[in-house]
Amino acid sequence: MKEKTDLIYDTYERPSTGKWFILAIQHVFAMFGATILVPLLVNEAAGTTVLTIPVALVMSGIGTLIYILCTKGKSPVYLGSSFAYITPIIVAFAKDGVSGFATGIIAAGLIYVLFALLIKIFGKNWIDKLLPPIVIGPMIMIIGLSLAPSAVSQMGLSSGVIEWKSIVVALVAFLVTAITAVGAKGFLKVIPFLIGIASGYVVAICLGMVDFTAVSDASFFAMPEFLLPFKDYSFSLVGLLTIAPIALVTIAEHIGDHMALGTIINKDLVKDPGLERTLLGDGIATSVSGLFGGPANTTYGENTSVVGMTKVASVWVIALAAVIAICIGFLGKLSAIFSTIPNPVLGGVSLLLYGFIAVNGLKVLVKNQINFEDIRNVIVASTMLVLGLGGAILTLETGDISVSITGMSLAAIVGILLNLLLPKTKEVVVDEKVVSKKKNNKRR
Repeated sequence: MKEKTDLIYDTYERPSTGKWFILAIQHVFAMFGATILVPLLVNEAAGTTVLTIPVALVMSGIGTLIYILCTKGKSPVYLGSSFAYITPIIVAFAKDGVSGFATGIIAAGLIYVLFALLIKIFGKNWIDKLLPPIVIGPMIMIIGLSLAPSAVSQMGLSSGVIEWKSIVVALVAFLVTAITAVGAKGFLKVIPFLIGIASGYVVAICLGMVDFTAVSDASFFAMPEFLLPFKDYSFSLVGLLTIAPIALVTIAEHIGDHMALGTIINKDLVKDPGLERTLLGDGIATSVSGLFGGPANTTYGENTSVVGMTKVASVWVIALAAVIAICIGFLGKLSAIFSTIPNPVLGGVSLLLYGFIAVNGLKVLVKNQINFEDIRNVIVASTMLVLGLGGAILTLETGDISVSITGMSLAAIVGILLNLLLPKTKEVVVDEKVVSKKKNNKRR
């Protein structure tokens, strides 16, 4: 018997061919901006080419397909370039070149695999105790709200100088997406982000904000500059010690992302397909990416939001999006066209994407009836929110090696510790007579 759900397409359902392709393109648009931004930021900070956009796109697609295989197609997750590793990659590259960052990323993925094996051996019943709703809710909220500055910046609202063209384009992308999601009928209601991005893009072209020079200069086919193990790089202890420890931090993000997605699609992904499979898929994907010179992979909140707002959780759609991303990495002109989408277009859509994630964290707290009259719950949630959104950084240094735990990851670790260590408080008892009296007065 088919499980009852409010999803338009469940994880195992495949849309008709035309709809399948369009829905997949929507996911590609959602992941594209952030995935290519990681190589851009790393290269800018390093002052040279460390990561390339085509390799990042291809490895995100391959990584997603690996994840789908490992999770038996039960989890609609798209893997893209991780921002958490940007600084360690830059440091490792500065100390030991290509060998530094490649070794570190491969090792980070193997740590995921190790954790997956430990969970497989010792079970996962401890997860519920370690991550109750009072920890999960704020963690999910932080995942969404920590991305908010990126959306605001892309919209052109962070500099204090108002660029009217940017505002107009961002507003069009936002309003078209919102109106389509709320008021559209049939299939149009399922592709609000694609329609919003297309509308914003057309307006941007009309306002002269799109430069097609890169498209005309690009070749139709271009082989990504993959690194080859044992030829282009060798083992690096510095890279291992600099980058690999970050995996301990991003594993907490991995768990939080899957809990957020599980809340959205009403499935317990932590138990089925299980963290042992999701961590395995994410870990192998990251190691394979590092093996060929790509960035570390991570579950993408942008794509999680697309799943939530469209009610399309089809893994078939995610898989096709991955295949399209791989193709874009090899097709120079197509990649160039995607790169011409102005930031305000992506910012207008991201305003909805990131906010949706945060609201789902709030939904966890409401659904589980978390009592905020209990000061213990207030302490756990408020501490997590402040650390996660306040730019907190904890740096641990040993000789020449330093590991920084920032924002979301630090909040997750502190929240877990507070929940385990703070003594349980008595439930706040509400006087039923007073409540009854108030209800009677209202009736009168």
